[in-house]
Amino acid sequence: MEVSYKLTKLRALMDKKNIDMYIIPTDDFHQSEYVGEHFKARKYITGFTGSAGTAVITKDNAGLWTDGRYFLQAESELKETPVKLFKMGQPKVPTIEEYIKDKLSSNGTLGFDGRVISMGKGQTYEKIVSDKKGNIIYDCDLIDEIWEDRPPLSKKKAFALDIKYTGESVASKLKRVRESMKENGANTHVITALDDIAWLLNIRGDDIEYFPLVLSYLIITMDKVHLFINEDKLSNEIKSDLIKNGVTSIHPYNEIYEKVRRFTNSNILLLDPIRINYALYKSIPENVKKIEKENPCILFKAMKNPTEIENIKKAHIKDGVAHTKFMYWLKNNVGKEHITEISASDKLENLRAEQEGFIRPSFEPICAFGKHGAIVHYCSTPETDVELKEGTLLLTDTGGGYYEGSTDISRTVAFGEIPKVMKDHFTATLKSNLHLAHANFLHGCTGMNLDILARAPFWNQNLNFNHGTGHGVGYLMNIHEDAASIRWQYRPNDTRAFEEGMIVTDEPGIYIANSHGVRIENELLVCKGEKNDYGQFMHFEPITFVPIDLDAVNPDIMTIKEKNWLNEYHKDVYHKISPYLNKEEKEWLKKYTREIN
Repeated sequence: MEVSYKLTKLRALMDKKNIDMYIIPTDDFHQSEYVGEHFKARKYITGFTGSAGTAVITKDNAGLWTDGRYFLQAESELKETPVKLFKMGQPKVPTIEEYIKDKLSSNGTLGFDGRVISMGKGQTYEKIVSDKKGNIIYDCDLIDEIWEDRPPLSKKKAFALDIKYTGESVASKLKRVRESMKENGANTHVITALDDIAWLLNIRGDDIEYFPLVLSYLIITMDKVHLFINEDKLSNEIKSDLIKNGVTSIHPYNEIYEKVRRFTNSNILLLDPIRINYALYKSIPENVKKIEKENPCILFKAMKNPTEIENIKKAHIKDGVAHTKFMYWLKNNVGKEHITEISASDKLENLRAEQEGFIRPSFEPICAFGKHGAIVHYCSTPETDVELKEGTLLLTDTGGGYYEGSTDISRTVAFGEIPKVMKDHFTATLKSNLHLAHANFLHGCTGMNLDILARAPFWNQNLNFNHGTGHGVGYLMNIHEDAASIRWQYRPNDTRAFEEGMIVTDEPGIYIANSHGVRIENELLVCKGEKNDYGQFMHFEPITFVPIDLDAVNPDIMTIKEKNWLNEYHKDVYHKISPYLNKEEKEWLKKYTREIN
C-alpha cells in the first residue's frame, strides 16, 4: 500500500510536468556503489533494499531491474507491490534501454535527475529518445518533491590517512595524474568518483554507507587543483596539508557546476564517461574539447604499492583472528544457547572491534542461515531473523575496514551433521576456490580468461552461480574496486589485464532456493612469477587466513592435488593465526586445520 501511494504521488507529478517515463537509479551524484541515506530514492519508491537496481516508472507500469545477486531478495520485497521485477541478463528479459525503446511513445518525454545518471548512460538514453523524436528532462528530482523528511546530505568530518598507510604523498599522486593527462593530450581533468578523490588526496570520511568516503569533486589543471567540498568537513590540519601538497583552492560542494560552465576552448578535458554524471557533462560548454578516456586513478589505485600491500596483509591477520574466534564461538555455542543471524553478526563485528585499527564494517554484512543462504545478498532484519540450529549451514560474507586496509571474506559453517548434498555443494565450491587461487598465467590475461578455472567444478555438474567470481578491493575505500574482476560474461570496461599489486577476491558459490547457500571467499594478491621466452608469468598469493570448515567437506570428491592445496592453506592459517589465540582456541584451530587424506 505504501509503495502504491508513493507511485500515485510520483505519477501525479509526472503528469504535471508532462513526463511519460521516469528513471530512478541507485546512484548518488558520483555513481557510488553504496550511497548515503539522502540518495536512496530507488529504495524509497519501490521498497527494494538491495544495493543495486534501477526503477523505471511509466503512467501505467513500474519496473525494477537488478542483477542475479538480488533476484530472490527482490522477489520477496516486491511481492506485495505493483512493481514488476526484471531479472537482468536472463533470457527474454529486456534491458532498460530496450524497455525504453519499446514503451516510450513517439514524441514522448523521458525524465530523470541528471546528477544521478552517468554521462555514458545519459548519452545512451539521449540517442534512444532522439530516435523517437522525443524529449529529455534531466534537471528534475521528482522524488525530492514527494519525499517528506528526506535525510539531508551528510555533514560528517573527513580524516587524513597518514603516509605510513598510503605509501605515497598527494603531491606524488598529482604528478602521476598530470603525466597521464599530458600523454592523453589534456590540460584539465574533472574527477567525480569519490574513491578516486579519496585515494588522490589521502583523505577518508563517513558520507557513504560503509565506504569511508567524502562527498566531493575535483578539477585538476596543469598548475592548479580545485576541490569542491563542504569545507566544514576539513580540519585546519587537513586543509593545510592539502595546500602544501598542491591543492590550490577549496570551493563549496555544489559550485562544481558553475565552475564547469565557465570552461573555455582553452580547456582540453579528460573525462571518464562512466564516472561523471550527465548533468555535469551537460554543463560543459559545447566548444570545449573533450577526451573521453578512463580516469588514470583507477589503475593507479588498483595497483597497490609495497606499503599498502604490507599494511593490507596486517589487516588480514587481524581479520583472520577475529573470524577464527567467531567460528570457534559458533561451533561451541550453536545449539547450546540462543544465537540468531543478527546476534551472530553482532558478535563478529564485536570481535573485529577488538582488533587495533578497526574503524567499521567494510560493507553491509551478510549473515544468512539455512534457506536464507540462497539469497546472494541477504540482509537479516528483525522480521526475518532466525535462530541458528544444527543440521544445516550458515553463510557469512563480511569485512572490516581498518587503517591498514579493507577486508572481504566469506565462510560457510556447518552445524551438526548436514545432508550429503550440502557437503557435495560445499566441496564443489571449495574446489572452485582452490583452482582459481592456484592459477599460473601469462601477463595479459584478464578475469574472463581465468573464470573457467572457478566455474569448471560447477559447469561439469551443469550448475552455476549468478554473480562474478571475483572483484578488485580498495584500500580502506570501495570494497568493490574497478580495474580487476573475474567473470565469464563480457562487460564493457571490465576486461583489464591483471597487474602486479592488484588485489582481487576469489568467491565462488552455489545457491539452492529454499534450502541452502554456500560461498567461500578469500582475497588474492596478484604477483609476478617467472619471466622467460614465453613472457611474464603471473600468479596469486592468498592473503586471507581463516579455516575452511572441514565438517562440511566431502574429501571423497576431491583429487589428491586439491587435498594438498587445502592442507597447505590450512598450514598457513594455523601458522599465522594461532599466535593470537588462547589455549582453547588454538587447540580448536589445530583440529580444524588438520590434514585431510
